[in-house]
Amino acid sequence: MMRWRLIVPVLVVFVLIVLLGYGLTRRPDILPSAFIDKPAPAFDLPTLASDRERISAADLKGSVTLVNVWASWCVACRAEHELITAVSRRTGVPVVGLNYKDTEEDALRWLGRYGNPFAVVAFDPSGAVGIDWGVSAVPETFVIDAEGIIRYKVVGPITREEMNATLIPKLEQLKGADS
Repeated sequence: MMRWRLIVPVLVVFVLIVLLGYGLTRRPDILPSAFIDKPAPAFDLPTLASDRERISAADLKGSVTLVNVWASWCVACRAEHELITAVSRRTGVPVVGLNYKDTEEDALRWLGRYGNPFAVVAFDPSGAVGIDWGVSAVPETFVIDAEGIIRYKVVGPITREEMNATLIPKLEQLKGADS
């Protein structure tokens, strides 16, 4: 009886160590997405430039596009902003911004301060469109092919390593297929 009182806690601790070790080998920044290889969710939003101008999922068809979900209150969005600009410059792929749960004034002030890498910014103050796209937190970035299909997704801020190793090659590959 005394032996089991010692063996059971040791086994429990061993199992917990194994599970922790396995968990540390996983990458929490890679989340599987049900949207990969599916059409971009339907939306129709005013642009940040004017509530009379609109952008919809249909506008994402015809060329490869990068959709970046961001907000002025998002610290990580500020950290990746330079890289979003670099991706657009290096690839020539237009970036559509999806301003998420923000105010128009704050978003415009933020773009004025840090620069505007976006071809157009869709304004989603309620966050409803972001939810339809499966956004769990900002920033998130989607690669959309010329047919309007989501081909890749980055959860969290883009890193320089990911930009060079994955994102730019994926955009170039899709642009080549589009030609």
